[in-house]
Amino acid sequence: MEYNHLIDLITTVSKSNLKDFRYEDGETKVIMSSNEKDMGEAAATCVSQQQPKQETPDVKEGKIVTSPLVGTFYRTPSEEAAAFVEVGDLVKKGQVLAIVEAMKLMNEIESEYDGEIQEVYPESGTMVEYGQPLFRIL
Repeated sequence: MEYNHLIDLITTVSKSNLKDFRYEDGETKVIMSSNEKDMGEAAATCVSQQQPKQETPDVKEGKIVTSPLVGTFYRTPSEEAAAFVEVGDLVKKGQVLAIVEAMKLMNEIESEYDGEIQEVYPESGTMVEYGQPLFRIL
């Protein structure tokens, strides 16, 4: 999809009353959903599917924190910084676990649970999809 067509699509859907929108065309995938906190403004995520899809890991016992959007997963706030969390760390609900970058916006991924980090599924710097498991907390 050409850049101008993509911008037109995002603009049109953003102005509509749609709460969710998905579009796929070859290697391009666009997912948009309204953000109630922003009073109806739409947030868009666009991904080129050139990388091979990662298989969903075998999910074991525990509580799973999943990705709320499509984007690039980062375990650290910057290249020089330490990871937000490591396996074995105790976390509290609301604590930042990672960042998912989508359309140059950094979205903090917060823990939905209190507990201990048992597994971190994706590698830092890899693409994640909506609903993909990121962390297992016990």
